[in-house]
Amino acid sequence: MTPLKQLSRQNKQHLYTELEQRIAALTDGESDQIALMATVVCELHQSIDYFDWTGFYRVVDSHLLKIGPYQGSHGCLQISFDRGVCGAAARTQQAQIVEDVNIYPDHIACSSSTRSEIVLPVFDKHRHLIAVLDVDSNREASFDTTDCHHLERILNATFTRD
Repeated sequence: MTPLKQLSRQNKQHLYTELEQRIAALTDGESDQIALMATVVCELHQSIDYFDWTGFYRVVDSHLLKIGPYQGSHGCLQISFDRGVCGAAARTQQAQIVEDVNIYPDHIACSSSTRSEIVLPVFDKHRHLIAVLDVDSNREASFDTTDCHHLERILNATFTRD
């Protein structure tokens, strides 16, 4: 894997394009959301070296997320929509990129090593919010619009298809 300092936007795009193709092939014909989440998390976490914690928080109630498939150290077991970066992504249904979690006023510190974070809402084919994808990095400012764009493409291709 290429260290973050050497990973140009073009290299990121190439890496994500390969991931999109691999995830599409691995999940072809699968409809079980947990199986899809587990496969997406595994591929993302194993392929991108600045992903320190990668996982899904599933919507289990109108304002509650519970831990789903993940890779990395322990995560929070549940997060309400009114707390933290994951809650903000669920509440607003918009991606959240936090360059420095130490200055984010409502960051939930599940791990003291986390320095930056990206969280994206996950929708099913009916555009219902089913989860958020949470990715933490132990490096500041790891995530940018390239990550956001390609992660959204992966999530849409995986969870909104018929």
